[in-house]
Amino acid sequence: MNKYRNDFPLFKAIDEKNSADNSGLIYLDTAATAQRPYLVLNAMTHFYATQNANPLRGLYSLSERATKAYEDARETVAKFINAPSSREIIFTRNTSEGLNLIANTYGMANVGPGDEVVVSIMEHHSNILPWQFVCQTKGAILKFMYVDKESGEIPESEYAKITPKTKIVSLTHVSNVLGTTNPIKKIAEIAHKNGAVMVVDGAQSTPHIKVDVQDLGADFFAMSGHKLCGPMGIGAVWGKMELLEAMPPFLRGGEMIEYVTETSATWAEVPHKFEAGTVSAGDAVGMAAAIRYIQSVGLDTITEHDNALAVRLIEGLKKIPHVNIIGNKDGTKRCGIVTFTVDGVHPHDIATLLSEENIAIRAGHHCAQPLGAYLGETATARASLYFYNTEEEIDALLKNVARLREWSGFKD
Repeated sequence: MNKYRNDFPLFKAIDEKNSADNSGLIYLDTAATAQRPYLVLNAMTHFYATQNANPLRGLYSLSERATKAYEDARETVAKFINAPSSREIIFTRNTSEGLNLIANTYGMANVGPGDEVVVSIMEHHSNILPWQFVCQTKGAILKFMYVDKESGEIPESEYAKITPKTKIVSLTHVSNVLGTTNPIKKIAEIAHKNGAVMVVDGAQSTPHIKVDVQDLGADFFAMSGHKLCGPMGIGAVWGKMELLEAMPPFLRGGEMIEYVTETSATWAEVPHKFEAGTVSAGDAVGMAAAIRYIQSVGLDTITEHDNALAVRLIEGLKKIPHVNIIGNKDGTKRCGIVTFTVDGVHPHDIATLLSEENIAIRAGHHCAQPLGAYLGETATARASLYFYNTEEEIDALLKNVARLREWSGFKD
């Protein structure tokens, strides 16, 4: 897999302004954002250099080429997650905006007093706060499914919280803290039997495992471009056409209208009804290029590599005294995300000390404070792995984790 590192300029770049040489960087924060290959950067440069015009609006050839590039990107996203139609793909800035779109349109229109929305305790804040707002506004109840603290999985007994009162079940496909892959298909079946819709946060799953929204039984699916080697500031929502057509627009303004008078307006067809203003066409082109690149590597290959590195890391951490692995101890069930603590060393200090050895990991609550409170951990350290990481990098991380307590003044 090491050959793919040559596709990423960041690993070879020298930042002269900040006196930084990235050639020795061990980057283990892909769950926050992935690095971008030349192919993605070149695709975006090509768009702005040769196709730059406002898509969807101009009748001249340059604008038509920009429109085609943008709509081709939509088609690429649709095929990537096996959406029935590219018209069901709505471009957003990121997964967070996508989940807010769903909550503020479908949620506000379909949740009422006494209704229930079900999420899990492992959710990212982006899949909690929008539903908190919907429930507080509409007089509904937000219910949490809890996880087993050892396995990091939701026990089947928690599924009973989905009842005929449930209008929406919104769940992460892969936890950004525990690395758990939730059984969306099974939970979606339960949601549908109770008359609820299934919303899926796919931010962490799409970079690592094959996603088929039809097989999952999802009704909505949100994802980000920057977590799968695409640019920041672009994401997508997929929704079933009959739901999208019935939903009101989220943002209002240019291009999302059919006709406007002084007192009223009618909306454009889906998906344009949800894409107000000038679209981020260059980023959409970059996201599509990233998807094609990921597909060229192979998601099965990526899954196998991520799992192998996670196993190597977890087995190594088990051998280091005073290290506590948060969640499942089986690396094949972590989707490349390994979270841990070290006795007596604050996670922020862990990240800072490792940074001095040119190792980049994430430390904090990972935008999942309810999960941390439930687990009794206010902060943790997280190493997130991808196909451009190597066994040698994992070994370097383990070597330095073993020295953290010594660096922090402990004698053992």
